[in-house]
Amino acid sequence: MDQRTALSEFLRSRRARLQPEDVGLPYFGSRRRVPGLRREELAQLAGVSVAYYVRLEQGNAQNVSATVLNAVAEALRLDPAEREHLNHLAKPRPRRPRTTARPQRVRPALQHLLEAMEGIPAYVIGRRSDVIAWNRMAGALFGDFSAMPPDQRNMAWLIFMDQASRELYDDWESKARDVVAGLRMDAGRYPDDPRLASLIGELSVKSEEFRCWWAAHDVRGRGPCVKRLHHPVVGHLTLAYETLVLPIDPDQLLVTYHAEPGTPSAEGLRLLASWTAEQVPEGPGPAEHGTLHGGVA
Repeated sequence: MDQRTALSEFLRSRRARLQPEDVGLPYFGSRRRVPGLRREELAQLAGVSVAYYVRLEQGNAQNVSATVLNAVAEALRLDPAEREHLNHLAKPRPRRPRTTARPQRVRPALQHLLEAMEGIPAYVIGRRSDVIAWNRMAGALFGDFSAMPPDQRNMAWLIFMDQASRELYDDWESKARDVVAGLRMDAGRYPDDPRLASLIGELSVKSEEFRCWWAAHDVRGRGPCVKRLHHPVVGHLTLAYETLVLPIDPDQLLVTYHAEPGTPSAEGLRLLASWTAEQVPEGPGPAEHGTLHGGVA
């Protein structure tokens, strides 16, 4: 993916969402012919010349300083996730093809932890939203990952391409937008990842919703939230959703779902655990984690 184009489109999209009154500038209504702030207004707010900002918005970030990027981020009112994304786009890491090509594996201790989390659906997400490890409850709640072809064992693919996954979430659009935002962050970190490009290309061709939300250039952090699901066996569930970055490998995220004790959702998870005890196999062992979207990593 072209970093210069991605930087240009991201900056334009963030500028377009701001109105003059949002940043203390006078607003002249019908005299404005473009949405959001003008480039000269943004340059003024950031304390840089118009010509300098224009070059930056055209994707020319060569030799841009951290001070200037911080000033632009302040002017655009970027949140922490957007700031991180801007820095990835403007100051990409040196190309390391082996980083994105190596197999994604979880440590045996992490796999054991997943298996020990009885009654709690949990899985590990790697690069490109690949599901690289899971426990029995996650398979019961989200689908039997071990029975899926490797190229479909991917949260973004499932959300947009699998009808059962679409029907699982009461607020499917919110979940889908979160997934797109996560892929945007990955694209900023790994612009040369061919499997990520292949996944984005496939979803763009097959899903109008994905195309629309991908073009918005939204990114967001992965904080705790609540998801409401409708499971075909146990019905409605209201579950707290936590995403934990694994410090040994920041590309891996441990995702867990749990219910408030004493609630119907807690009883639903208990019933699901009982139902699936003999139905869904355990998650794969570490040796099986080399298969990702698009084939072997």
